[in-house]
Amino acid sequence: MFDPKPILKTLPNLPGVYRMMNAEEVVIYVGKAKDIKKRVSSYFNKNLISPRTKMMVSQIVKIETTVTRSEAEALLLENNLIKSIMPRYNVLFRDDKSYPYIALTGDQFPRLAFHRGAQKKHNQYFGPFPNSVAVRESIQLMQKVFKLRTCENTVFANRSRPCLQYQIARCTAPCVGYISPENYAHDVHHAAMFLAGKTNEVLNVLGDKMNTAAANQEYEAAVVFRDRMQALRQVQAKQFVSDFSVNDADVIALAINKGGSCINLVMIRGGRHLGDKSYFPKNSQDAEMAETIEAFLTQHYVAQNTPPLIVCGVEFEAKDFEQALSEQASRKVRIQTNIIGDKKVWLKMAQTNAELALTQQQQTSSNQAARLLALREALRLPDNIERMECFDISHTMGEATVASCVVFDKGDLQNGEYRRYNITGITPGDDYAAMRDVLTRRYKKVAAGEGKRPDLVFIDGGKGQLGVAIEVMQEVGLEDILLIGIAKGENRKPGLETMIFSETGEMVNLPTDNIGLHLLQQIRDEAHRFAITGHRAKRAKARITSSLEDIAGVGAKRRKALLTRFGGLEGIKSASMDEIAEVDGVSNSLAQIIYDALH
Repeated sequence: MFDPKPILKTLPNLPGVYRMMNAEEVVIYVGKAKDIKKRVSSYFNKNLISPRTKMMVSQIVKIETTVTRSEAEALLLENNLIKSIMPRYNVLFRDDKSYPYIALTGDQFPRLAFHRGAQKKHNQYFGPFPNSVAVRESIQLMQKVFKLRTCENTVFANRSRPCLQYQIARCTAPCVGYISPENYAHDVHHAAMFLAGKTNEVLNVLGDKMNTAAANQEYEAAVVFRDRMQALRQVQAKQFVSDFSVNDADVIALAINKGGSCINLVMIRGGRHLGDKSYFPKNSQDAEMAETIEAFLTQHYVAQNTPPLIVCGVEFEAKDFEQALSEQASRKVRIQTNIIGDKKVWLKMAQTNAELALTQQQQTSSNQAARLLALREALRLPDNIERMECFDISHTMGEATVASCVVFDKGDLQNGEYRRYNITGITPGDDYAAMRDVLTRRYKKVAAGEGKRPDLVFIDGGKGQLGVAIEVMQEVGLEDILLIGIAKGENRKPGLETMIFSETGEMVNLPTDNIGLHLLQQIRDEAHRFAITGHRAKRAKARITSSLEDIAGVGAKRRKALLTRFGGLEGIKSASMDEIAEVDGVSNSLAQIIYDALH
């Protein structure tokens, strides 16, 4: 039995992070504390209530600690350790990509752009937004009201006439001088004010301009300002949140049902409701509600811009988190857990969203579990079949051959484990050789201990492709993995597929209403979709390159200069001969050759 007393005696009364380890020296839990000694000692009290915590403590054989300068630093270290180690007893939230933002670039004529990732100093950023849809909707709104450009700089610098955005009143065409830099800068300033939540100030400025224009009998200009004001008022009426004393806030609600949990995050930025996002943590079974909320705050806000107000529907010791998040954000951050007044309406909405999302997710998981069970029964598969991989080949008359591998595991398709393989060095159109190539490349690594071993492999194809797969598995030493070929039915009609077993050669057809067949079709169709998407992208890229490569006198440098100048092959095709001749390294005679070759 593990005796914690010698370790507890040496622990300091300082902030830091502690790591609990089992007999295999695997970290099973990571935690932070304002006082490491007090926090770690609490785990070894006899009156532990949570069965989950008791189970974790029973496995501890070693404790490691790291002292930090502050609790905020401990919060950051804890988050990094949790995401790198993924301990068994920590509540884990998926590490999403960074949130999307709206960017106003620092160009002479700034453009509105969707942005995700590292931020540059000379640009302005507004957000974050809960998803890309919210960003694109906001950009469309900004185009309608302020008519700012969204085109790339390579396109903007080479326009000789206004584009369609000008024709449909979504841009003022600064590319061809239809608006002065000063007036465009005013529009940019108003857009930035609006995104920052200063809608009333923008309305006041536009109102003054409208009245001035009307007084000067500049009625067309007055109408423009009037229309902008009307559009902004409509947006304000639809989206403005008057229940908060600050422009930026998050509302967090937690739903728990049947061992699962969901957190719904409602985002309010610039005084506008931008939407919500649901999160489904791992390892949250039997976890206390406060523990789940604290895990979310730790893992979510360390990497994000923390708003000045967080409204939370679960009561917990928020003071330490306020201090840590305020220190990290270099400004005051408040966390409200005792909600009164109008904010209850927003919390209730978030709670409803969390409950609905959790119900839908559990129903989907239940349906997938039932389909997996039905597939096992229908094909007489062992009960331990969990991880399935499916392969497909896509090409057009042998051009740009791409193979795909999709993975079904843990009761659902695992998008993060999908892989595409570019197939080269084979006779164009030889599907057998392509299948041999992709299976060899993938399962050589698995046989060597890299990656996860599947329980079952589906091959989209008939006896020929399945025969190749059997040979490859024998060559790499994985012949014990079950292989099933999926031969397309008559006229490729769904429901008429034939399953061919590698072990016996048995051919099985399932009823069209069998839910196990529906799961198999879902996996097969996903493999086909993933393969054909990659094939089309590869084919399009190849055709752009080859169209220019076929032109005598156009080498790699000139191809790059042309594509950069005109933003792609379509831009080159739409350019005149004189515009092509303006590209560095392109003479008038070569411009004529390029123009003739593309038309």
